Amino acid sequence: MSNYLPIIGITMGDASGVGPEVIVKSLNHHVVYQQCRPLVIGDAGRLELANTIVNGTAKIRRIKEASEAQYEPGTIDCIDLNLIPADLPFGQLSAVAGDGAYRFIARAVELAEARQIDAICTAPLNKEALHAGGHKYPGHTEMLAHLTHVDEVSMMLVAPQLRVIHVTTHMGIIDAIRKIEPGLVQRTIERGNATLIKAGIERPRIGVCGINPHAGENGLFGYGEEEEKIIPAVKILQDKGLDVTGPLPADTLFFRAGRGDFDLVVAMYHDQGHGPVKVLGLEAGVNVTVGLEVIRTSVDHGTAFDIAGKGIADERSMLEALRQGAELATRRG
Repeated sequence: MSNYLPIIGITMGDASGVGPEVIVKSLNHHVVYQQCRPLVIGDAGRLELANTIVNGTAKIRRIKEASEAQYEPGTIDCIDLNLIPADLPFGQLSAVAGDGAYRFIARAVELAEARQIDAICTAPLNKEALHAGGHKYPGHTEMLAHLTHVDEVSMMLVAPQLRVIHVTTHMGIIDAIRKIEPGLVQRTIERGNATLIKAGIERPRIGVCGINPHAGENGLFGYGEEEEKIIPAVKILQDKGLDVTGPLPADTLFFRAGRGDFDLVVAMYHDQGHGPVKVLGLEAGVNVTVGLEVIRTSVDHGTAFDIAGKGIADERSMLEALRQGAELATRRG
């Protein structure tokens, strides 16, 4: 691996949630500075407040441009957009915080496109606050796709001993089944395969979930969705030389992946993939957006309004998201 330490742009997320706290907690760990050069895009005043709440010893350095950052352990460099009122309460839905979360992301995309940062790592936002702030996106993934002018991306969740990529994400189950088709399944698997190759897995072993119980069990369950929507894509990819198996029953596939039989599971819809990941590693889970020009990782938890501002938020998912972002960024071609 190169000795180059990638610059990771860390977006602060919803200022009313735990994002500011998990960021300052993470950047009080000096080991982060051995993995990457962290640069927060957010609100310096909010970070200072969060640092006080968590009893952090690091200092916050307010800067305007990425070129001003010094990346010194013990000092947190923050491109300060100065959008968050000092008296904004923690734990409450806020249109101001929702708008801020969008603007932090938009600035990070500008920096990535200008090659001033090598990856983006996002703290959580609140979808209702985002919408209240005037930005009608289902979440980070769709927002980033729009801002980077990419038509289609995939969500990959990474937890200890398990990686899951999703064919569909934020939509109802009926809509998800309707949207699944061989082309989308094929492109999703190809994106996941390419990402794992970049991460150092020469020939990823990929297991594909069915849609119905027992993957349809030869037509016993469902209306032939596996044969119509999944099997054609699997056959094409197998002919291309990819190590793809399926469709397989989801209830046993996740167990097999957890014990090491597969490097990647392909889930057909949101809860099929999210449930097993969160059972195995909620605090250490990472969300990776696959298909963007820039590497993007994220914590695999929400804004946690119920504990925001109390200094008890767990930073392990942020630490792992930074580590994964640095690993993927340094391996970019």
